[in-house]
Amino acid sequence: MTPTELNVLPAPNFWRRVSCCLYEQLVLLGVVALTFLVPNLLLGMMFGMVLPSWLSFLYLYLVLGIYFVWYWTKSGQTLAMQTWRVRLIASNGFHLTRPQAIRRYIYGSLWIAPCVLLQWIFHLEKWQIIEMIFTVALFIWPLSIYLDSKETGFRQSLPDRLAGSRLVELPKSLVKLS
Repeated sequence: MTPTELNVLPAPNFWRRVSCCLYEQLVLLGVVALTFLVPNLLLGMMFGMVLPSWLSFLYLYLVLGIYFVWYWTKSGQTLAMQTWRVRLIASNGFHLTRPQAIRRYIYGSLWIAPCVLLQWIFHLEKWQIIEMIFTVALFIWPLSIYLDSKETGFRQSLPDRLAGSRLVELPKSLVKLS
């Protein structure tokens, strides 16, 4: 599709975004297992080392950043976005540039800050933290589309508005089964 054709497509609705986020989290389990857990297990077994939690967090944040930025700049779609016919484009209809994709990743991860604050205030532990992060990432953050005053079919989330990008829902006619 041309950038002009992409620019007139509607934005995905709330439930399509939630479904795409849920599927993305399943895909990310594999990414995290391969790039994070395996090296950390090898470090622990071979050298008896454990990375400090702050370094583990930064490493994981970087790995996930590389995953998202690479997909967004290459095709505008992660694996989950391809499944749900959602595509990320720049405001002019073209692919995102690397700086735009990095900004979107940073803005898109701002939801972590309130989670850390809630964890500190309520002294949440183990599964409570995971449940909170899952709920915020899956349901609360996609609700930011309702902060956009545009008409319903063109609302964008907070990270997209800040990064100058937008999500569009691709028509079914573009899906080719082989």
